[in-house]
Amino acid sequence: MDRRRFLSQSLQTAGVALLPGATASSASAAAPMAMPVFDANGAEFPKDFLWGMATAAYQVEGAWNEDGKGESNWDRFAHTPGKIKGGATGDVACDSYHRFPEDIAILKQLHQKSYRFSISWARVMPQGKGPVNQKGLDHYKRVCDALHEAGIRPFCTMYHWDLPQALEDLGGWPNRDLASYYADYAGVLAKHLGDRIQVWAPFNMPWTFAYMGYGVGVFPPGRASYADFLKAAHTLSLAQGMGFRALKANSSVATVGSAYGAAPAYPKTESEADKAAADRYHAMNNVFFLEAAMNGRYPKAFVDDRAFGLMGIRPGDEAVMKVPLDWVGFHYYTRRIVSDASGEEHAGGGSFGTELEADPATGRDPYTRFHVEMGSGRELTDAGLEIYPKGIYDLVMRISREYGSPPIEITESGCSYIDGPYAKDGGAIPDQRRIKFFREELTELARAIRDGAKVRAFHAWSLLDNFEWADGYSQRYGLTYVDPRDQSRKIKDSGLWYGRVAQANRLDV
Repeated sequence: MDRRRFLSQSLQTAGVALLPGATASSASAAAPMAMPVFDANGAEFPKDFLWGMATAAYQVEGAWNEDGKGESNWDRFAHTPGKIKGGATGDVACDSYHRFPEDIAILKQLHQKSYRFSISWARVMPQGKGPVNQKGLDHYKRVCDALHEAGIRPFCTMYHWDLPQALEDLGGWPNRDLASYYADYAGVLAKHLGDRIQVWAPFNMPWTFAYMGYGVGVFPPGRASYADFLKAAHTLSLAQGMGFRALKANSSVATVGSAYGAAPAYPKTESEADKAAADRYHAMNNVFFLEAAMNGRYPKAFVDDRAFGLMGIRPGDEAVMKVPLDWVGFHYYTRRIVSDASGEEHAGGGSFGTELEADPATGRDPYTRFHVEMGSGRELTDAGLEIYPKGIYDLVMRISREYGSPPIEITESGCSYIDGPYAKDGGAIPDQRRIKFFREELTELARAIRDGAKVRAFHAWSLLDNFEWADGYSQRYGLTYVDPRDQSRKIKDSGLWYGRVAQANRLDV
């Protein structure tokens, strides 16, 4: 994923409306203290813990116009000059559409038990509605069959940002009709793949693609309208609920959760204003869609209710939104430092030296009234994100506390380091910084499990170096190196280490 742009820039954020009867989160993010001592050698994971890796269709599949696939919004966006770094596209990407058997062999070699992949809506339903493309369905059946044969759980993300362009042409996610089209799509997947897939996440990071695509225009379709962002967000809440019901109606074994992006929010100071701002950030960026699903309402992330009317909420929508997710999944990459901006005339979101900071229209709204910063004084990844292992502990414990200790899956976590094969090492890829990143973070995750969190799985991002959205191929998150010249694969030292961890179910390997 394009972490530098959407994890750095997307924190220049908007708020969310409060439905009648909703309340702000009662938990307040405490200011970060010194790191606790918890020995990695003592880190233990449950016997049935699932170690996995993750990818996404547009980022790895390629084959953008093969076997009846329709055009997606990312196809259109990447083919537009100036949108992607280096003019890169996902036309070929990692060529996983053709090379998935090799990818699954790597997963098996590394003792993985779960593979989170996404299905391209445009590959299954080229126009987003109407006729189904049997060749697309057959492809995903083959992927699932190969995973089962390898003893790996298929974990399907139904939507990882690649909307059929035909639906974008109808207005995209701000058009609430898309919730019904999405429910139909969910029913098709459950009907044709429900015998092979039991674990489903309706959307990957819904806040991110709604805000970045419609709020600031960094992602497709490239629109910058705060009202459109809010409408898109509400459509996604409806689609999440309707998709959940469609899956359950067509598959008796379906379990449905989430793949939300999340970052623990710490107030910049101990002032009540900064604490309230951090809670608003948490409400918007971490639990907006989770609250919609679990309680049929939105958490309070605005300083007032002026934005409420922009969302297009209708009577009865609360009941549509509310669905009892079977488990909760979220990504973790870094933390956020939040301060109040209520005294500023037109402030919302925030920035800390990103490309968007120079654009006064970006992330600026009169509703959220907070600024967000990157933590300072610690090591950064090559993508410019602060490394803060304790954040995953704080996030897991807060979600557990606020939502009744649900089963949790870490659906993504990882880091970008631009390490490639070194001739002096015989072509090996000694990415020791990535090993250190995962070891420290997983130590904190083990601490959360010890302290009562019901975490059942961890998915490293990513199986492969891949197309990182607006960053093209300039960032490498993979535990497997992919040569951009011929798409050949080579497992990095971090991948070999992670495989040993998965095999041993502990970190002292």
